[in-house]
Amino acid sequence: MPLKKTTETTRNFVEAVAKHQGWKLNSDREFLDSIITGLTATYNNYGYFRCPCRDSWGTREKDADIVCPCEYCRPDMQEYGHCYCGLFLTADFAAGGKPPSSIPERRPENRFP
Repeated sequence: MPLKKTTETTRNFVEAVAKHQGWKLNSDREFLDSIITGLTATYNNYGYFRCPCRDSWGTREKDADIVCPCEYCRPDMQEYGHCYCGLFLTADFAAGGKPPSSIPERRPENRFP
């Protein structure tokens, strides 16, 4: 099992992903902290950053589509301006000042546990 993550190392991870992709992080600090806490917990339980907003099979192989940033992130960003859980935002969406809203699940039902 990999070394345990702290919320600080998880925050560094999501900040690095956002910077590399040209995305913004959700500006709601309480919400952002809750997602970072969830990602930290999933990493420490499973050994990988699994989306804390989705059900898991509990193995990296079966959860490969929901390892953060998940494979549904880009299409969600293109269509809605933010990812499913609202962690990552496009620059345009972030500049608009609106909070992320609920969006449809792209993960096929046969991928749900």
